[in-house]
Amino acid sequence: MVGRVGERERQRGGAAPRGSMVVGLLCTVVLAGVGYVAWELRGIAANRSDGDPARGVYQQDPERADRTAAAVLDGIVREDPEPPTDGRAFGGGSSADWRYAGWQPSDPLEARPAPAEPAVGALFSPGGDGDPDHHCSAVVVHSPRGDLVATAAHCVYGGGFRTNLAFAPGYRDGVAPYGIWVPTRIDVDPRWAQDQDPDHDVALLRLRRPGYPGQRLEDVTGALTMDYGTELPAPARLMGYPNDAEQPLECRNTAVPAGPTQVRLDCADVPNGTSGGPVTTGRSTLIGVIGGRDGGGDEETTYCVRFGDGVRALYERSVAS
Repeated sequence: MVGRVGERERQRGGAAPRGSMVVGLLCTVVLAGVGYVAWELRGIAANRSDGDPARGVYQQDPERADRTAAAVLDGIVREDPEPPTDGRAFGGGSSADWRYAGWQPSDPLEARPAPAEPAVGALFSPGGDGDPDHHCSAVVVHSPRGDLVATAAHCVYGGGFRTNLAFAPGYRDGVAPYGIWVPTRIDVDPRWAQDQDPDHDVALLRLRRPGYPGQRLEDVTGALTMDYGTELPAPARLMGYPNDAEQPLECRNTAVPAGPTQVRLDCADVPNGTSGGPVTTGRSTLIGVIGGRDGGGDEETTYCVRFGDGVRALYERSVAS
């Protein structure tokens, strides 16, 4: 997704946010030929909707969402023939508490491949939008209806709301063990929709699973709890799916404030596609999703928006709808 590139990245001619490679692809095809560029731009426009940017809301058309799910399952991803459906596979609690019993920072401070986890997944956007099959990451968060995920706003809104999104929790090596889920509604802060303010690079998506009416995402995968008041510094872990890899990676380090609105983890080699992935504390609670400053970071550092009153208001609006 074409989101806001941070001032530092822009000044040095740097990369797009970690959720996207659209800008680079379009620059390449401009050199290749005007006709192809026009086709590519039409494809991007076809996968965008204005929604209601003044409120930061998009209500997804069910038939369009079903077509997206079918496109993901048509040669991109296959579902496990006997997927878990009752939560027993993840122990019924918050994700990965055991990892922090003897928490240590990564050594070296570099992201490394990690086992897939039920509540964390890859965000797909099939069709002619210039992105890889999965362009971002997302995480299931606790909600009354059990249908909510958090990701980066730049993964779902740029020049309009993405209309071709699908979420594969626990994704690994072309398999979606917990099914393919599609949005019914997307919420972003209007300040992101207005000018891609990096302090509001958070989105919440309510999801359903086509063909499984009544099934609740959280019952299948478990969920993390959003924390709006974590004291920093704190031991933390990030996780996400590179858009050129078929399994997640992780890195652990101390999360520190980066001003009043951002969180910083010094972890290298966190590439494109990890945007929207969770940043969790030692309590296995969610304190942010990769994104924000510099589109999520650079070669050595990862950022996320610090969850506070603005994100709390976004959550309350999403669950009340």
